[in-house]
Amino acid sequence: MTLLLIRNGTVHDPANGIDGAVRDIWIENGRVVAAPTSPAVKADRVLDATGLVVMPGGIDMHCHIAGPKVNAARKMLPEEHRRGRKLHRTELLRSGIAGSVPTTFATAYLYAGLGYTTAFDAAIPPLTARHAHEEFLDTPLLDKGFFVLAGNNQYVMQQLKAKQPQLITAYLGWLLGATKGYAIKAVNPGGVEVWKSRGLGNVSGLDDTVDHFDITPRQILVGLAKAVDELGLPHPLHIHCNNLGMPGNWSTTLESMRALEGHRGHVTHIQFHSYDGDPDDQATFGSRVTELADYVNSHPNLTVDVGQVMFGRTCSMTGDGPLGYYLHRVTGGKWFSGDIEQEAGCGIVPIQYKQKSLVHALQWAIGLEWYLLVQDPWRIAMSTDHPNGASFLAYPQIIALLMDRNRRQEAIASLPEGVRSRCVLPELTREYTLNEIAIITRAGPARILGLTQKGHLGVGADADVTIYSPQADIEKMFELPRYVLKAGEVLVDNGEIRQSIDGATLHVRPLFDEGVIPSIREWFEARYTVQFANYPVDDDELGAQVEVATSPR
Repeated sequence: MTLLLIRNGTVHDPANGIDGAVRDIWIENGRVVAAPTSPAVKADRVLDATGLVVMPGGIDMHCHIAGPKVNAARKMLPEEHRRGRKLHRTELLRSGIAGSVPTTFATAYLYAGLGYTTAFDAAIPPLTARHAHEEFLDTPLLDKGFFVLAGNNQYVMQQLKAKQPQLITAYLGWLLGATKGYAIKAVNPGGVEVWKSRGLGNVSGLDDTVDHFDITPRQILVGLAKAVDELGLPHPLHIHCNNLGMPGNWSTTLESMRALEGHRGHVTHIQFHSYDGDPDDQATFGSRVTELADYVNSHPNLTVDVGQVMFGRTCSMTGDGPLGYYLHRVTGGKWFSGDIEQEAGCGIVPIQYKQKSLVHALQWAIGLEWYLLVQDPWRIAMSTDHPNGASFLAYPQIIALLMDRNRRQEAIASLPEGVRSRCVLPELTREYTLNEIAIITRAGPARILGLTQKGHLGVGADADVTIYSPQADIEKMFELPRYVLKAGEVLVDNGEIRQSIDGATLHVRPLFDEGVIPSIREWFEARYTVQFANYPVDDDELGAQVEVATSPR
């Protein structure tokens, strides 16, 4: 096997306690290996990283890059296809279109060009898992996985009503194995089911009653969190709280955190859940990040990603159908709503975040407050909820804002005056270090996801490496890596993709009581329009795959 040496790089590998030390990294057979003990052993290839910054490959733990919502969004934005950036076919690369919702190949090339080697789609209805995997096969260069929607799953709600928690645990174990998913996701628990049953309904709090099931969002949240822990999944329950985007929703978010009762929970795109104010009076809109961050800081069972808003055109896509309709009414633009039988819904609305809008400016500020107020960078991950808050291509700009408080202050000065009195961002002077950036974009997401072979450069790690040329302009530094390696292969060299390789699909296959399968089949065949035998995704439909271990209780 070829032996590769990355020589004399300034390494930031926080998972192994390395903060800017000059080190060599040896790579063989797609993994980081120990340095040879014999001087007679020579590298087959050497990358001279003298003066360059070396980090593990980036990990986007929450984005939307596959599934029915993404495809619907692409169809809704023909104007972006006409005027947007186009990636032309070459002997090496396939054609693609960029924009707020890039096509599959473009998504892969743009992520790799930014130094990212792993990405997780955050909201796949189980019934559409097969098609999501087919899209993954058309998304090269990246390792990929997805989270399975279960917060409005009718089997789960039926067993909650019947007080059969052991059946919920078994069902989720079966569901993850059947879909080849990675984690369980709850979106507006109970609220999407109410929307589907009433047409224009929703829940307003954790203790509202979900139609037909006589249960509450609180019961769904707690029931799923317990089942996830019992299955020993590597990633906690991934939670999109009720009342996303609504003024005053911070109290629902805090109550959702408290409801977990010590169970692990990851609250996603937390920026969208941190608002003060009255839903009927936008003049009261503001930030309540301080209280929520204090709670996260004192409760180690919780982690978050941000969902940073950046100014410009993008597209909101969510498994939260009622939210999609709300945004449609606010923007007055296009709207798509979809329902998946027994399982989920979605809402899609193109949107533009405007710097002159007080509400949009506060959303921008609230995201940055989260980064700066969570004390432990290992418990907060960078995300824009791509494309909901912005494209993932905004990550270098966000990094620059976090590392330079003067840049933040200049940006704040350009915003509406009311921003200063409605949030604490102008008072925050914290500046991130390069090592902390490596945590929130690499090492932290890997740890939160339970990926022991990613997010670090220790012996045995996947040889996913990003090498940057230091620049005074931090944004430019992170926009254009000098090298990007995936499994020890150089994918990007000085901004050019040099080869295209297939990444792997990351999934789990948890142990569960298989004696429940006949009852699941009976329930399924009485309600679904597809046959039970046709529902599971076979291993040979995935291409390269990695089954990540679980640790059941």
